[in-house]
Amino acid sequence: MDDAPHQPRDYIGFATETPAPVHGLLLSPEEVRVIGCLIEKSRTTPDDYPLTGNALMRACNQSTSRDPVVDYDQRTVDATVADLKAAGLLRFVHGTSGRNITRYRHIVDERLGLDAAQTAIVGLLMLRGAQTVSELKTRSERLHPFSSLEEVTTTLRTLADRDEPLAVLLERQPGQKEVRWTHLFHGEPLLPDPSAGARSTGGGSSAKVSELEERVAALEAQVAELRSELGLA
Repeated sequence: MDDAPHQPRDYIGFATETPAPVHGLLLSPEEVRVIGCLIEKSRTTPDDYPLTGNALMRACNQSTSRDPVVDYDQRTVDATVADLKAAGLLRFVHGTSGRNITRYRHIVDERLGLDAAQTAIVGLLMLRGAQTVSELKTRSERLHPFSSLEEVTTTLRTLADRDEPLAVLLERQPGQKEVRWTHLFHGEPLLPDPSAGARSTGGGSSAKVSELEERVAALEAQVAELRSELGLA
């Protein structure tokens, strides 16, 4: 841990600035990412959990299964875990047998009274933002064995129906076929202006076309390389 003094922010209880938290905890993007990573790694790599500071930084900065992709340095991660410990959402696990290595594990499930299914969904929403039920079902396979879309929906509703809600169903936005759910650890979500979404539809379509063209070009290059290796070129 960084030895520099760090004063944890006082975000326990309701904040004085908007957006207001709906469950007594208003977390920063860094705090949400750290907790999401700890939830994920506790399920997907249990042999390496609790995580060291370096492993936690790598998990935060992963380029896959993250939205947005970030590039935190170790100081940022160290400051964030200090805040989360002060909030009662994370514990330090100190090394034994002469190994002075501090590891970190989340206690969100204990603090908020979440079962395994709820914790998995919260972790996914923290790591990847607003998602459809289908996306959550597909992406949760390594975190929790949901048997159906209905089970995922039921879990989301239990998170939304709490006295202090942790998740909310968003209105379907222009260009979206399905509604999406998001977490409330940043406070009430700020929905985009529908008119702005309509004005930007063309630009979004162009970006998607460009992305598809890049993927096709990459696939064509891979096929050409394989044909060359097989002597078919």
